[in-house]
Amino acid sequence: AVDGIICVCPPEAALEVAANVERSGFSGLYVDANAVSPDTGARLAALLGESYVDGGIVGPPARSPDSTRLFLSGPHAAEAAGWFSAGFMETVVLGERAGAAKALKMCYAAYTKGASALLLAIRALAEVEGVTDALLAEWSRSQPGLAERSERAAQAVSPKAWRFSGEMLEIAATFGAAGLPGGFHGAAADVYQRMADLKNADHAQIADVIERLLSERPSDG
Repeated sequence: AVDGIICVCPPEAALEVAANVERSGFSGLYVDANAVSPDTGARLAALLGESYVDGGIVGPPARSPDSTRLFLSGPHAAEAAGWFSAGFMETVVLGERAGAAKALKMCYAAYTKGASALLLAIRALAEVEGVTDALLAEWSRSQPGLAERSERAAQAVSPKAWRFSGEMLEIAATFGAAGLPGGFHGAAADVYQRMADLKNADHAQIADVIERLLSERPSDG
């Protein structure tokens, strides 16, 4: 018998996967480590009952020490953390309140992926307005490294943008549920959705991203 499951999938599939597992009669611990809002996590908990463990991953695939953390919360979080004691994945137990791990993930990705979307949108805006060279020159003086950061963002997020859109919507919902403006990340979802066809592009560059972001502009005519 399987003692536990850890689920990592695109955010929009998290509820469907959990429902399929619940229908199978599985009775072990179910760690949902997907980038979804605490409210979506509460729906998962209602579906899975006592077997549910709230999770959220920060960092890349755990191929080396000190690179990746799995945040866990809920009554069985400490038990689930023990599964990873022999590997590179570091676990951080945030207590017994289900939802804390999801909230931490939403807060973290709100900046990392949200800031990347903002930078890429700024580069597209500068291109439309014909001020790219002037902007990059000013960045080099007053915001050194920002131009390079925008170019690295284009390369890093392009293959993954197709799944970041759903994550941004979950973050927007998290802000909204807390009584805070969610529009930042609703717009970030749109940015990533426009980049979705770069999923299989090799070595996408900033020019490729700008082209995608401008593809839905209304025509001048």
